[in-house]
Amino acid sequence: MSGPRDPDRQAPAYTLAGWQSLHRTARVLLLARLVRSIGQGALVVDFILYLRALHWSAVATGELVAVAGIISTAIMLASGVLSDRFGRRPFLVGYQLVTVVGSIAMVLHPHAWVLIVVSVLLGYGRGANGSAGAFGPVEQAWLAQAVDRQKRGQVFSINGALGFWGMGLGALIGSAVPWFQHFLPGNAAYQPLFVLSFVIAVINTAQVLSIRGADLPPRTAESTAMRTNEPVSTAPADASVRRRENVAMTLLTTVNSVNALGIGLFSPLLPYWLSVRFGVGNGAIGSVYGITFLLTGVASIATGELTTKIGLVRSVVWVRLGGVLTLAVMPLVPSFGWVAVLYVVRSLLNRGTAGVRQAFGVGLVRDERKGLASSLNGLSMRLPSAIGPAITGWLIDNGSLDLPFYLAAGLQLLYLVLFGTLMRPYESAPEASGT
Repeated sequence: MSGPRDPDRQAPAYTLAGWQSLHRTARVLLLARLVRSIGQGALVVDFILYLRALHWSAVATGELVAVAGIISTAIMLASGVLSDRFGRRPFLVGYQLVTVVGSIAMVLHPHAWVLIVVSVLLGYGRGANGSAGAFGPVEQAWLAQAVDRQKRGQVFSINGALGFWGMGLGALIGSAVPWFQHFLPGNAAYQPLFVLSFVIAVINTAQVLSIRGADLPPRTAESTAMRTNEPVSTAPADASVRRRENVAMTLLTTVNSVNALGIGLFSPLLPYWLSVRFGVGNGAIGSVYGITFLLTGVASIATGELTTKIGLVRSVVWVRLGGVLTLAVMPLVPSFGWVAVLYVVRSLLNRGTAGVRQAFGVGLVRDERKGLASSLNGLSMRLPSAIGPAITGWLIDNGSLDLPFYLAAGLQLLYLVLFGTLMRPYESAPEASGT
């Protein structure tokens, strides 16, 4: 592309000119994430409370969440790989249609088996910051396929920011359940949240179906032509390119596993730790989480802009180093207020890099393997993080209330060393598609 539109293509993606320069596929996927995250935010806390109102025990609730997480991980790995072969659209449309059916089933027929199926398929109660649940890797791969590599860090950071903002808005909507009880008695007060999820799923189904053009990953340099309208060059993939990609994905999966174990040691049981240490309840903890979601959206965009100046790898390492320091200090401060401040700061520095890290992961491979890369990236984060809470629970029961923080900080420091050392050579390498 040449002439007057060249400046627009260089404009940051969060400006009007930059937004308009994005491929329509990217714009639709970004908007779908924003809308979807509102429904997820409304249910991230209230679905668990709904189960409690239905007299589900804590053990049964925990088992449901655990089983749903394991099944979701299996679906996630398969969906990303299959979408590389059969295209992205069928999987995302299917996810939205399942959400349509599942949400309305929760209103019309909220029996135990419906709760179980819906929780497993849709991830209610876990929250995914607006991603398409187990089909999140499919969505990431499609977005990466439609975005020029130079802007990918920015766009993925915006993608994360929209998810965080939507989650914050949804959480505010979810807090209205006590008000709903004036009009809908008992457990029926939760039904508007499932109706909201239904409406959002219908909207997003229409959005995904509105995307025109091929969704099957283009081979070699065809993806560049789709994004930039430049002539297609022929750069056949060979065995050496595939080997390099495999090594890069293996290294990133290993490094991410260290990070995920650290997150699992700290994040899931933080509300329990706050309750034990400071005696605070849902209101105080929920307010801190809500503020964190909203501010993290800003941090995500700022980190995306930072990548254009110092690169993806250095952005992740230097920003998250501050998060490690705040995590190590949290158990040392004497009041809930100071812990809350440190938690917000730590979350901004850590979660704010989520989009950047996703962009880096999908940039390691050609378009026809981005679904696989996204799936492995998600797998390396989910499975190790599932182990962490069991370790932390055992440590707390044995009187080691603060040790999980130090273990988590140590693992995340190790992650930064490994990420900065092992992955830096892959940042400057040209993407294997020939760009």
